[in-house]
Amino acid sequence: MRSYKEKLNDIKVFMFDVDGVLTDGLVYLMKDEIVRALNAKDGYALQYASKMDYKIFIVTGGHSTEVKERLLGLGVTEVHLATHHKLSKYQELQAKYGFKNDEVLYMGDDIPDLPVLNLVGISTCPQDAVIDIKSFVDYQSPIDGGKGCVRDVIEQTLRVQGNWMSDKAFEW
Repeated sequence: MRSYKEKLNDIKVFMFDVDGVLTDGLVYLMKDEIVRALNAKDGYALQYASKMDYKIFIVTGGHSTEVKERLLGLGVTEVHLATHHKLSKYQELQAKYGFKNDEVLYMGDDIPDLPVLNLVGISTCPQDAVIDIKSFVDYQSPIDGGKGCVRDVIEQTLRVQGNWMSDKAFEW
């Protein structure tokens, strides 16, 4: 059986949840809106991976158009809000882009992520994911959601593949 680090060589596609992965899972209720905070280190890694021609998909049950605008601005390939069946969305993206399960690294933190985590080449989660996810995944980041766990898995992948710290790393 191949190790997690060996499997990183096959990754061409990143897929992430938002709440609890790109955010710390806290939802701030303001009058007429919900506010979420995204980590700049995760943002840097997302835009860098995009520049290095990785496909990046965000699939979330959330509805924040501000989050979508921010992520698309970082070069994320597609952002899907209000997704209540993540496996169906995964299969739709797979049909559209033609990637293989083994080429995908997915990071999720809660039970709705499990069907996709079960299919992909590398299943990952933040340190503070729920126990049902932590006990299942190939890799548990030592970093909590919203604190740089996305940067952790992107950086590891790009380092293993020899794509970290290229000339594009110095551009934002």
